[in-house]
Amino acid sequence: MSTHAWTESEVRELHDELVSLYEPVDRVAEHGADPTAEPGEGVRQLVTTILSQNVADENTSRATEALFDRYDDFAAIEAADHDELKETIRVAGLADQKAARIQRALAAIREETGGAYSLAFLDAMATDDAKAWLTEIKGVGPKTASVVLNFHFGKPTMAVDTHVERVSKRFGLVPESASNQAAHDLLDEQVPDELTYPLHVLLIRHGREHCSARGADCDNPVCEAYCDCEFCS
Repeated sequence: MSTHAWTESEVRELHDELVSLYEPVDRVAEHGADPTAEPGEGVRQLVTTILSQNVADENTSRATEALFDRYDDFAAIEAADHDELKETIRVAGLADQKAARIQRALAAIREETGGAYSLAFLDAMATDDAKAWLTEIKGVGPKTASVVLNFHFGKPTMAVDTHVERVSKRFGLVPESASNQAAHDLLDEQVPDELTYPLHVLLIRHGREHCSARGADCDNPVCEAYCDCEFCS
């Protein structure tokens, strides 16, 4: 399908087709704003998402466990010796950059709140303002910001990872030439608020199970209806 300005009804139809191929996404069971969550949960989500950049889930989990086993709290992580912190999270890859990003993020949060390690202040912000605040931190891009804002606060912004970006381009939701930032902006404009999380999950699943980067399996009704990648032709 060539790129065009998708209507809301077309996006809803795509969501429904993906649900028919897979299963409905239970937002409540998976993620979403939790008013009973501890104040530091949003910060932990941010730290974990930084660790997850460009690395497999298994290594993210190992690095996260090592980090929180070694340090008692966020203050200790912010104050840690950089080289020691880097060694602690080495399994996550890009350890030097990620250690710096984590410490910068914690410092920015502490300075914004006057000493607390909590992102609760983002909840009261408009989505665009909250995203702008997070992406002001060097090393926190639109995907990391959207993960925190959508998964933790339930704000309507879609996290665009490699699967979401690839499938969205093949389906014509965003132009092939769009940058990751542009893909975030376009999908946030086109996707109805309540579908940002479930469509994110479904596009990832489709990208893993059918619409892979190489050797895609296009023998499915969703690809037949929406995709015109090289493997479909």
